[in-house]
Amino acid sequence: MQDALFISSAMLWLVVLALVVVVLALARQIGILYERIAPMGALMMDQGPKVGELAPRFELDSLNGRRMVVGGARGRSQLLFFLSPTCPVCKKLLPVLKSIQRDEAAWLDVSLASDGELPTHSEFYQKAALQSFDYALSTDLGMTYRIAKLPYAVLIGEDGLIRGKGLVNSREQLESLFAAKEAGVASIQEYVDQRA
Repeated sequence: MQDALFISSAMLWLVVLALVVVVLALARQIGILYERIAPMGALMMDQGPKVGELAPRFELDSLNGRRMVVGGARGRSQLLFFLSPTCPVCKKLLPVLKSIQRDEAAWLDVSLASDGELPTHSEFYQKAALQSFDYALSTDLGMTYRIAKLPYAVLIGEDGLIRGKGLVNSREQLESLFAAKEAGVASIQEYVDQRA
């Protein structure tokens, strides 16, 4: 009787160990699958000015006291980042924007844009230490680019043409705008479709 109990217990332990191995193998496969189907770039909404068109020109007052120019041939590219003080993803991307501003300073200006009440944004501007950025409040700017969801970024080339745009939730999606500009396509998705 004890032999049967011992054998059944050993067999159950073997089944449990086999199940642990299967679960670990499945978890690894899920991770690989996630990497393969993860979003490749900024999600481009097909609204507002199109990629390849001349960016509408705006001259706005910045929270840092300077005059902020959006669009037009500037001799440098401009990343226009739309955000809100109440957007958690926007806040998560602020260190990324600071890093991009520092690392890409040779060719790129990073500007922030939003709309709303000045006191709320001034407090956010100070608290998040955004003094190195031009930061404009303009409803017209958001309406012109048809910004419906945040965070949203528009990359304007040195010639004043829109080189990339889209909803961005990560550093990779922000950098996909730069890659699209270098590849001469509207988005990374378009590049992949052309290569397929």
